[in-house]
Amino acid sequence: MMAEELDLRRLPQDHPRRFLPEELDLGRWEVLEPLFSELEGRRLDSRAALEHWLLDWSELEAALDEEGTIRYIRMTCQTDDPERERAYLEFIEEIEPKAKPRFQRLRERYVQSSARGELASTPASFYYVLDRSIANQVALFREENVPLEKEEAKLAQQYQKVSGAMTVYFRGKEQTLQQMARYLEEPERRIRRAAWELIEERRLEDREKIDEIYDELLALREQIARNAGFSNYRDYAFRRRERFDYTPEDCLRFHRAVEEEIVPLMRELQRRRQKELGYKRLRPWDLLVDPAGRPPLRPFKAAEELVQGCEEVFSRVGEELGRAFRRLRGLGLLDLESRKGKAPGAYSATLAEKRLPFIFANAVGRDDDLRTMLHESGHAFHTLAAREQPLYHYRHAPLEFAEVASMGMELLGGEHLEVFYRRRDEAIRSKREHLERIVRLLPWIATIDAFQHWIYTHPGHSRRERKEQWLELRRRFGGLESWEGYEEALENQWQRQIHLFEYPFYYIEYGIAQLGALGVWRNAKTDPKGAVAAYLRALGLGGSRPLPELFQAAGLQFDFSSGTVAGAARALRAELL
Repeated sequence: MMAEELDLRRLPQDHPRRFLPEELDLGRWEVLEPLFSELEGRRLDSRAALEHWLLDWSELEAALDEEGTIRYIRMTCQTDDPERERAYLEFIEEIEPKAKPRFQRLRERYVQSSARGELASTPASFYYVLDRSIANQVALFREENVPLEKEEAKLAQQYQKVSGAMTVYFRGKEQTLQQMARYLEEPERRIRRAAWELIEERRLEDREKIDEIYDELLALREQIARNAGFSNYRDYAFRRRERFDYTPEDCLRFHRAVEEEIVPLMRELQRRRQKELGYKRLRPWDLLVDPAGRPPLRPFKAAEELVQGCEEVFSRVGEELGRAFRRLRGLGLLDLESRKGKAPGAYSATLAEKRLPFIFANAVGRDDDLRTMLHESGHAFHTLAAREQPLYHYRHAPLEFAEVASMGMELLGGEHLEVFYRRRDEAIRSKREHLERIVRLLPWIATIDAFQHWIYTHPGHSRRERKEQWLELRRRFGGLESWEGYEEALENQWQRQIHLFEYPFYYIEYGIAQLGALGVWRNAKTDPKGAVAAYLRALGLGGSRPLPELFQAAGLQFDFSSGTVAGAARALRAELL
């Protein structure tokens, strides 16, 4: 069901409001302001009063989060609808800037409360993670950053709009770049090359516009960091993203480990690909085609087939997962088909008050679309598993573990692909392609993360310097394919990565989580039921415990040093070579 057909506000409210009125226009500040004032004025001089106040604050924050999410969903489902764009921008321009300083006052009230020590006296306390987070946000908040963050969100939306409008004409019809990706799997090299060149030519048409957006974003972010007392945005981002359990130096060690352990495996696989294809050299349009010349895997034709198949896959992984997915389907919380005007990519958004997920994708029938669905469903299961956590803050986990939920489900679900592929060799091929994709992904993660480390520790750099740094990183982490004749496309390749624009410094999380997901998968090889049970128990904790404890609950170690990366490389090598 498409989001424009679905009134997300009419979904069941399994957790009735206690503090907010049942009927409340969350798009009008004059309605919201008294609620903030009531919370700010309460006495917080006992543990009971403080706990009750936290629940009411949680209810208000969840409701506002959900309102913004609904508007975001509707905007991304149809980026060329001016009314949806207006509604989304109205919320981020009129409501969020006014709500942010008021939430900050609530955080300050909490920090100043005489009863605070009774709640979070030790790391074992239920409120420890919340207390640590609130104290950090109080320390970082600057009133002057509120309008800057509003501008940052608007620029990110501009990038979405530019990207969502990219289409090309191929084989007699207009197609999105997501729809064009299917042709990169075609056995006929001439078709792959023509499709790839058309995609890159279209991207290059907007390269200046995207560069301008990024330059403006960098200037805003550097100013935000300076306002908060940091010498560079990287250090500010680490604090803002609450990376309490690892440091920039740990990330640099991860980069080196990937370079030493994973990149050689990736290049070895590419040498085998080149030999099987019989080419003198690989080109960028040769990386997704089946080396044996078989046609692209097509696990489904229509979105409904994708949904039905995934329901069966999840039931095989665990009965409770199948039931959960059936509920999402019944509530219409899916928008999966690609169409003109729809934002690119995929996501699982949480309707924070109703404690339900919404899955957005651009499925066109590719094997990659199936993987994306498994991935986003993992996020959705995380939302459902943690929905009984009483506090809004604890109903979502740190990104480093949130992605274990999604990447872990890709691997767990990937053991049951015969649901989509009747021929056993096709299911084996799909699994193998996924594992090879992981081998390619880890160097890409290292590339994007290293790029951001450089970007934000070199303020004032030129566009030329930025491109040169990108090319240096591609030499370090890239594959063996030749980009001769397409150098301009290579140096602008980074522009397709939405995280650089919308979610700065949100990417190393995928690397940490991929190692965790591989751990879940390896555990499931020897104890399927035990591994899935541990995975679900950990999801149910939401964000209520520090990262190392979340990993431990899932039967994993929170570590992404060379030893862990080397272990993952050995497991992947054993499956692939």
